[in-house]
Amino acid sequence: MSYDIVLRGGTVIDGSGAAARTADVAIRDGLIVEVGAVDGRADRELEVSGALVIPGFVDVHTHYDGQATWDSFLQPSAAHGVTTAVMGNCGVGFAPVRRADRDALIELMEGVEDLPGTVLHEGLPWTWESIEEYLDALDSRPHDIDFATQVCHSPVRLYVMGQRGADREPATPDDIAEMGRITAAGIRAGALGFSTSRTVNHRTSTGAPAPSLDAARAELVGIAQAMGATGQGVLQVVSDFTDFDDEIETLYAMMRASGRPMSVSLSQKEPGTGYRETLRAIEQANADGLRMTGVVPARAIGVLITLDGTVNPWATSVTFRSGADLKDPAVKATILAETETAGGFRRGYDRIFELGDRPDYEPAPSASIAARAQREGRSPDELLYDVLLRGPAYMPVLNYFDGNLDPAHELLAHPHTIPGLGDGGAHVGTISDGSFPTTLLAHWGRDRDRGPRFELPWLVARQCRATAQHVGLTDRGLLAPGYKADVNVIDFDRLAVRPPHIVADLPAGGRRVMQEADGYLHTFVSGTEVYTNGTWTGRLPGRLVRGTHHPAG
Repeated sequence: MSYDIVLRGGTVIDGSGAAARTADVAIRDGLIVEVGAVDGRADRELEVSGALVIPGFVDVHTHYDGQATWDSFLQPSAAHGVTTAVMGNCGVGFAPVRRADRDALIELMEGVEDLPGTVLHEGLPWTWESIEEYLDALDSRPHDIDFATQVCHSPVRLYVMGQRGADREPATPDDIAEMGRITAAGIRAGALGFSTSRTVNHRTSTGAPAPSLDAARAELVGIAQAMGATGQGVLQVVSDFTDFDDEIETLYAMMRASGRPMSVSLSQKEPGTGYRETLRAIEQANADGLRMTGVVPARAIGVLITLDGTVNPWATSVTFRSGADLKDPAVKATILAETETAGGFRRGYDRIFELGDRPDYEPAPSASIAARAQREGRSPDELLYDVLLRGPAYMPVLNYFDGNLDPAHELLAHPHTIPGLGDGGAHVGTISDGSFPTTLLAHWGRDRDRGPRFELPWLVARQCRATAQHVGLTDRGLLAPGYKADVNVIDFDRLAVRPPHIVADLPAGGRRVMQEADGYLHTFVSGTEVYTNGTWTGRLPGRLVRGTHHPAG
């Protein structure tokens, strides 16, 4: 037998949950063709003994809806072993769209996902109106990794209802029928599912709630039923669960009407264990024969504090904005005084931490800026100033009310959850959570010392196979004959996230947070090596994934 590539002697964790084993992996025509003792030869053979050989990661919650139209590189996700990214989440996107509504969709994405309007106005080519045309536009550009998108509720509502949809007026039966028709057409054209937002946190840049916020049950069920008639697609929901029982019944009704799986975004949003109510509802849904999954974060969802990002403590200081030498003690004193006069940086210093050269995403309370300042006899402002000269600080928000990641462990461990919520492509000035997959393996599989960890085969199965299965891409996430040759080769001892930093590489000179990783030796997409030690190989094998996919044979 001859092959295109053989990876020799690696420690294979195949994504099934089975224990690690030493094996060769043979690839031909973009597929895995043999795993075990491979006798044949290949055009290219790589000796990878001592390294982990695992499937590529499938990230089910990203927001590359705009970036994918102008950029062939879905970074930062691709830097963290992701080989398939699913965008179009939270009910926000850019299709369908009438010319008159383009600004409204930009304002919605700007407000909900922290993507600057100037960037979107400059970058979006707007060569589409329908969802089908948007998919064709995405398909026309090669990318580093595979990606898929979904039908987004708010654009569909605006397209069908116009200003009535933006004003969140009730949809008529004719409106619902048309929204269902458009959604079904998008699914048949290759969208993976339908997403909607039910949270007051999602607002346009002008402060208006998302059009989908309080859509009635009849509207959601009607759309879901139309999608279900295609026999394909997944439902994705983010909700505040304000009236919990009523909201859960709405979600159950969507699943019953469509017969399709649903995911809900889930994290610890406030102190305590309120998230368990949602877990119990998910358990009940599955017990009743519905397919409901929680998508949960691998660590806290937190905000970066930097001197050149969105959250900058000294932004109100005239001296800071003047470009003065920040290392000058006199300049420092002036900036701190001016900031205090302007109202100060009113954040909880007991919840702000220095990230350091090797970011610690589970810092102890004793490492907070407040605790360190007290020990050193300094003001927290002064200490934070010195910290930010060295690099970013980190303020965990969700999943960290107890000063540890125990809630994240509980959520990850649940049998009806999958890892996600990294939001790659969004929150470009404040959050750097596209690195969640690296944290999942490195922190939970090796480094955690403040509580229990997970076994590596289980982690790989959750981030590769379980995520792929949920969105209907059963052709990937497993190293076995007939499966897509999306593969990561990892030096596990070196696997680590690097500190996030700001780059100015968006359209119109826009700035965003970028974060790389160490330890990814080789990343393959469809049998083509895309990254070697984090460096692009010059190949772009990634494509838009349309609809469900199954293994060859």
